[in-house]
Amino acid sequence: MIIYLNGQYIEEKEAVLSPFDHGYLYGIGVFETFRLYGGRPFLLDGHIGRLKRALRDVQIAYDVSRQELLDMLDKLLLLNDIKDGSARVRLNISAGISDKGFAAQTYEKPTVLCFVHPLNPETLPVQKEGKLLSIRRNTPEGSLRLKSHHYLNNMYAKQEIGNDPKYEGIFLTEEGDVAEGIVSNVFWRKENTVYTPSLDTGILDGVTRQFVIGEMKRQGTEVIEGRFPFQSMLEADEAWMTNSVLEIIPFSKIEEAQFPGVSGETVQFLQKLYQQDINKMNLQKEEQNGAAND
Repeated sequence: MIIYLNGQYIEEKEAVLSPFDHGYLYGIGVFETFRLYGGRPFLLDGHIGRLKRALRDVQIAYDVSRQELLDMLDKLLLLNDIKDGSARVRLNISAGISDKGFAAQTYEKPTVLCFVHPLNPETLPVQKEGKLLSIRRNTPEGSLRLKSHHYLNNMYAKQEIGNDPKYEGIFLTEEGDVAEGIVSNVFWRKENTVYTPSLDTGILDGVTRQFVIGEMKRQGTEVIEGRFPFQSMLEADEAWMTNSVLEIIPFSKIEEAQFPGVSGETVQFLQKLYQQDINKMNLQKEEQNGAAND
Protein backbone atom coordinates (compact mmCIF):
# COMPACT_ATOMS: atom_id res chain seq x y z
CA MET A 1 0.00 0.00 0.00
CA ILE A 2 1.17 3.50 -0.86
CA ILE A 3 0.64 6.05 1.90
CA TYR A 4 1.14 9.77 2.31
CA LEU A 5 3.67 10.80 4.95
CA ASN A 6 4.87 14.38 5.41
CA GLY A 7 4.62 15.37 1.76
CA GLN A 8 5.81 12.08 0.26
CA TYR A 9 3.99 9.11 -1.25
CA ILE A 10 5.80 5.97 -0.17
CA GLU A 11 5.34 2.25 0.35
CA GLU A 12 4.00 1.54 3.82
CA LYS A 13 7.04 -0.65 4.64
CA GLU A 14 9.28 2.35 4.00
CA ALA A 15 7.39 4.66 6.34
CA VAL A 16 9.36 5.76 9.40
CA LEU A 17 7.98 7.56 12.46
CA SER A 18 10.29 9.02 15.06
CA PRO A 19 10.17 7.46 18.55
CA PHE A 20 10.43 11.04 19.81
CA ASP A 21 7.18 12.11 18.15
CA HIS A 22 4.96 13.46 20.94
CA GLY A 23 2.05 11.66 19.32
CA TYR A 24 3.77 8.47 20.47
CA LEU A 25 5.36 9.69 23.70
CA TYR A 26 2.37 11.59 25.08
CA GLY A 27 -0.58 10.74 22.82
CA ILE A 28 -0.79 14.26 21.40
CA GLY A 29 -2.45 13.80 18.04
CA VAL A 30 -5.83 13.81 16.32
CA PHE A 31 -7.35 12.01 13.37
CA GLU A 32 -10.37 11.69 11.09
CA THR A 33 -11.82 8.65 9.37
CA PHE A 34 -14.25 9.04 6.52
CA ARG A 35 -15.45 7.36 3.38
CA LEU A 36 -14.97 7.98 -0.33
CA TYR A 37 -17.79 7.44 -2.82
CA GLY A 38 -16.66 7.41 -6.42
CA GLY A 39 -13.43 9.00 -5.25
CA ARG A 40 -15.11 11.87 -3.40
CA PRO A 41 -15.21 12.31 0.41
CA PHE A 42 -18.71 12.77 1.77
CA LEU A 43 -19.43 15.50 4.35
CA LEU A 44 -15.80 16.59 4.04
CA ASP A 45 -16.34 20.09 5.39
CA GLY A 46 -17.69 18.62 8.63
CA HIS A 47 -14.59 16.45 9.03
CA ILE A 48 -12.23 19.33 8.22
CA GLY A 49 -14.02 21.65 10.63
CA ARG A 50 -13.82 19.14 13.48
CA LEU A 51 -10.17 18.43 12.72
CA LYS A 52 -9.27 22.12 12.72
CA ARG A 53 -10.93 22.65 16.09
CA ALA A 54 -9.05 19.67 17.53
CA LEU A 55 -5.71 20.86 16.13
CA ARG A 56 -6.28 24.26 17.70
CA ASP A 57 -7.13 22.70 21.06
CA VAL A 58 -3.96 20.58 21.20
CA GLN A 59 -1.84 23.40 19.74
CA ILE A 60 -0.66 21.65 16.60
CA ALA A 61 0.14 24.26 13.96
CA TYR A 62 -1.24 22.69 10.80
CA ASP A 63 -3.70 24.15 8.32
CA VAL A 64 -5.97 21.59 6.67
CA SER A 65 -6.46 22.76 3.09
CA ARG A 66 -9.55 21.32 1.44
CA GLN A 67 -8.05 21.34 -2.05
CA GLU A 68 -4.72 19.89 -0.93
CA LEU A 69 -6.59 17.10 0.82
CA LEU A 70 -8.68 16.37 -2.29
CA ASP A 71 -5.53 16.27 -4.41
CA MET A 72 -3.86 13.97 -1.87
CA LEU A 73 -6.81 11.57 -1.95
CA ASP A 74 -6.92 11.54 -5.76
CA LYS A 75 -3.26 10.62 -5.88
CA LEU A 76 -3.60 7.90 -3.21
CA LEU A 77 -6.49 6.33 -5.13
CA LEU A 78 -4.42 6.37 -8.32
CA LEU A 79 -1.24 5.00 -6.72
CA ASN A 80 -3.18 2.24 -4.96
CA ASP A 81 -5.18 1.38 -8.10
CA ILE A 82 -8.58 1.81 -6.45
CA LYS A 83 -10.48 2.28 -9.68
CA ASP A 84 -14.03 2.51 -8.33
CA GLY A 85 -13.06 5.18 -5.79
CA SER A 86 -14.75 3.33 -2.93
CA ALA A 87 -12.44 3.57 0.07
CA ARG A 88 -12.02 4.18 3.78
CA VAL A 89 -9.66 7.04 4.66
CA ARG A 90 -7.66 7.78 7.78
CA LEU A 91 -6.01 11.18 8.08
CA ASN A 92 -3.76 11.36 11.14
CA ILE A 93 -1.89 14.39 12.46
CA SER A 94 0.38 13.96 15.47
CA ALA A 95 2.41 16.55 17.32
CA GLY A 96 5.75 15.61 15.78
CA ILE A 97 9.20 15.88 17.31
CA SER A 98 9.93 18.50 19.93
CA ASP A 99 13.15 19.28 21.79
CA LYS A 100 11.21 20.90 24.65
CA GLY A 101 10.11 17.66 26.26
CA PHE A 102 6.74 17.58 27.97
CA ALA A 103 6.01 21.29 28.11
CA ALA A 104 3.28 23.72 27.12
CA GLN A 105 4.06 24.57 23.51
CA THR A 106 2.82 24.93 19.97
CA TYR A 107 3.91 22.07 17.73
CA GLU A 108 5.28 23.58 14.53
CA LYS A 109 6.37 20.40 12.70
CA PRO A 110 3.59 17.82 13.00
CA THR A 111 3.63 14.37 11.45
CA VAL A 112 0.94 14.14 8.76
CA LEU A 113 -0.10 10.67 7.68
CA CYS A 114 -2.89 9.60 5.35
CA PHE A 115 -3.85 6.24 3.87
CA VAL A 116 -6.78 4.71 2.02
CA HIS A 117 -8.16 1.17 2.14
CA PRO A 118 -10.39 -0.25 -0.63
CA LEU A 119 -13.94 -0.68 0.66
CA ASN A 120 -16.54 -3.11 -0.60
CA PRO A 121 -19.93 -1.80 0.62
CA GLU A 122 -21.43 -5.27 0.36
CA THR A 123 -19.23 -6.46 3.23
CA LEU A 124 -20.60 -3.85 5.66
CA PRO A 125 -23.33 -4.81 8.15
CA VAL A 126 -26.88 -3.67 7.41
CA GLN A 127 -27.99 -3.85 11.06
CA LYS A 128 -26.47 -4.52 14.48
CA GLU A 129 -27.31 -5.72 17.95
CA GLY A 130 -26.54 -3.38 20.83
CA LYS A 131 -24.84 -4.68 23.96
CA LEU A 132 -24.63 -2.71 27.19
CA LEU A 133 -21.02 -2.28 28.29
CA SER A 134 -20.02 -2.68 31.91
CA ILE A 135 -17.16 -0.22 31.45
CA ARG A 136 -18.37 3.38 31.61
CA ARG A 137 -17.57 6.16 29.17
CA ASN A 138 -14.70 8.18 30.51
CA THR A 139 -14.96 11.94 30.68
CA PRO A 140 -13.19 14.04 28.02
CA GLU A 141 -9.73 15.37 28.80
CA GLY A 142 -10.97 18.89 28.05
CA SER A 143 -14.35 20.58 27.69
CA LEU A 144 -15.32 18.44 24.67
CA ARG A 145 -14.21 15.05 23.40
CA LEU A 146 -11.68 15.15 20.57
CA LYS A 147 -11.07 12.41 18.03
CA SER A 148 -7.62 11.96 19.48
CA HIS A 149 -4.93 9.35 20.06
CA HIS A 150 -6.33 8.80 23.55
CA TYR A 151 -8.32 5.65 22.75
CA LEU A 152 -7.90 3.41 25.79
CA ASN A 153 -11.52 3.62 26.92
CA ASN A 154 -12.64 2.40 23.49
CA MET A 155 -10.03 -0.36 23.50
CA TYR A 156 -11.18 -1.69 26.87
CA ALA A 157 -14.75 -1.66 25.58
CA LYS A 158 -13.73 -3.57 22.46
CA GLN A 159 -11.96 -6.16 24.60
CA GLU A 160 -15.15 -6.57 26.60
CA ILE A 161 -17.48 -7.07 23.65
CA GLY A 162 -15.17 -8.85 21.19
CA ASN A 163 -14.73 -8.48 17.44
CA ASP A 164 -17.98 -9.90 16.04
CA PRO A 165 -19.15 -7.15 13.62
CA LYS A 166 -22.82 -7.79 14.34
CA TYR A 167 -22.49 -6.23 17.81
CA GLU A 168 -21.96 -2.64 18.93
CA GLY A 169 -21.16 -1.88 22.55
CA ILE A 170 -23.11 0.95 24.17
CA PHE A 171 -21.46 3.12 26.81
CA LEU A 172 -23.25 4.68 29.74
CA THR A 173 -21.85 7.64 31.65
CA GLU A 174 -20.76 7.28 35.27
CA GLU A 175 -24.20 8.63 36.20
CA GLY A 176 -25.92 5.89 34.18
CA ASP A 177 -27.06 7.96 31.20
CA VAL A 178 -26.75 6.72 27.61
CA ALA A 179 -23.56 8.06 25.99
CA GLU A 180 -22.50 6.48 22.67
CA GLY A 181 -21.29 3.33 20.95
CA ILE A 182 -17.68 2.21 20.83
CA VAL A 183 -17.31 3.66 17.32
CA SER A 184 -20.65 5.38 16.87
CA ASN A 185 -23.23 7.86 18.04
CA VAL A 186 -26.66 6.51 18.95
CA PHE A 187 -30.24 7.66 18.33
CA TRP A 188 -33.71 6.37 19.04
CA ARG A 189 -37.28 7.36 18.20
CA LYS A 190 -40.31 7.21 20.46
CA GLU A 191 -43.51 8.10 18.62
CA ASN A 192 -42.77 11.37 16.78
CA THR A 193 -39.67 12.44 18.71
CA VAL A 194 -36.01 11.53 18.11
CA TYR A 195 -33.62 11.37 21.06
CA THR A 196 -29.83 11.42 21.18
CA PRO A 197 -27.31 12.02 23.99
CA SER A 198 -26.07 15.59 24.32
CA LEU A 199 -22.41 16.54 24.04
CA ASP A 200 -22.18 17.17 27.77
CA THR A 201 -22.37 13.39 28.30
CA GLY A 202 -18.79 13.30 26.95
CA ILE A 203 -19.53 11.89 23.51
CA LEU A 204 -17.78 12.69 20.25
CA ASP A 205 -19.71 15.11 18.05
CA GLY A 206 -19.88 12.79 15.04
CA VAL A 207 -20.16 14.23 11.54
CA THR A 208 -22.89 11.76 10.59
CA ARG A 209 -24.57 12.61 13.91
CA GLN A 210 -24.66 16.23 12.78
CA PHE A 211 -26.16 15.15 9.43
CA VAL A 212 -28.96 13.20 11.13
CA ILE A 213 -29.83 15.97 13.58
CA GLY A 214 -29.85 18.58 10.81
CA GLU A 215 -32.00 16.52 8.44
CA MET A 216 -34.50 15.55 11.12
CA LYS A 217 -34.97 19.18 12.12
CA ARG A 218 -35.31 20.26 8.48
CA GLN A 219 -38.10 17.73 8.07
CA GLY A 220 -39.91 19.16 11.07
CA THR A 221 -39.15 16.28 13.45
CA GLU A 222 -38.49 17.16 17.07
CA VAL A 223 -34.95 16.18 18.09
CA ILE A 224 -34.07 16.25 21.77
CA GLU A 225 -30.43 16.18 22.82
CA GLY A 226 -30.02 15.42 26.51
CA ARG A 227 -29.29 12.94 29.27
CA PHE A 228 -31.41 9.83 29.18
CA PRO A 229 -31.50 6.61 31.21
CA PHE A 230 -30.79 3.37 29.35
CA GLN A 231 -34.41 2.31 29.87
CA SER A 232 -35.51 5.21 27.67
CA MET A 233 -33.58 3.70 24.77
CA LEU A 234 -34.95 0.22 25.44
CA GLU A 235 -38.53 1.51 25.32
CA ALA A 236 -38.08 3.21 21.94
CA ASP A 237 -39.97 2.34 18.76
CA GLU A 238 -36.77 2.37 16.73
CA ALA A 239 -33.03 2.80 17.37
CA TRP A 240 -29.93 3.27 15.23
CA MET A 241 -26.25 4.23 15.24
CA THR A 242 -24.21 6.52 13.02
CA ASN A 243 -20.61 6.27 11.81
CA SER A 244 -18.93 7.97 8.85
CA VAL A 245 -17.82 4.67 7.29
CA LEU A 246 -20.81 2.49 8.23
CA GLU A 247 -23.28 5.36 7.62
CA ILE A 248 -26.68 4.91 9.35
CA ILE A 249 -27.09 1.42 10.81
CA PRO A 250 -30.28 0.30 12.61
CA PHE A 251 -30.38 -1.84 15.72
CA SER A 252 -32.39 -5.04 15.45
CA LYS A 253 -32.15 -5.44 19.21
CA ILE A 254 -30.46 -3.90 22.24
CA GLU A 255 -30.02 -6.38 25.05
CA GLU A 256 -33.44 -8.12 25.08
CA ALA A 257 -35.40 -5.24 23.55
CA GLN A 258 -36.46 -5.89 19.95
CA PHE A 259 -36.45 -3.20 17.25
CA PRO A 260 -37.52 -3.14 13.56
CA GLY A 261 -33.93 -3.01 12.28
CA VAL A 262 -33.72 -2.47 8.52
CA SER A 263 -37.50 -2.09 8.23
CA GLY A 264 -37.58 0.91 10.59
CA GLU A 265 -39.31 3.85 8.91
CA THR A 266 -37.03 6.56 10.29
CA VAL A 267 -33.86 4.67 9.38
CA GLN A 268 -35.12 4.02 5.86
CA PHE A 269 -35.98 7.71 5.49
CA LEU A 270 -32.57 8.85 6.75
CA GLN A 271 -30.71 6.34 4.59
CA LYS A 272 -32.61 7.63 1.55
CA LEU A 273 -31.66 11.23 2.35
CA TYR A 274 -28.05 10.20 2.93
CA GLN A 275 -27.85 8.42 -0.43
CA GLN A 276 -29.51 11.34 -2.20
CA ASP A 277 -26.84 13.70 -0.90
CA ILE A 278 -24.08 11.28 -1.97
CA ASN A 279 -25.60 11.08 -5.46
CA LYS A 280 -25.85 14.85 -5.58
CA MET A 281 -22.17 15.16 -4.63
CA ASN A 282 -21.12 12.72 -7.35
CA LEU A 283 -23.31 14.46 -9.94
CA GLN A 284 -21.65 17.77 -9.12
CA LYS A 285 -18.26 16.13 -9.58
CA GLU A 286 -19.28 14.79 -12.99
CA GLU A 287 -20.54 18.22 -14.03
CA GLN A 288 -17.30 19.86 -12.88
CA ASN A 289 -15.23 17.29 -14.77
CA GLY A 290 -17.36 17.81 -17.85
CA ALA A 291 -16.94 21.58 -17.67
CA ALA A 292 -13.17 21.18 -17.26
CA ASN A 293 -13.03 19.04 -20.39
CA ASP A 294 -15.07 21.43 -22.56
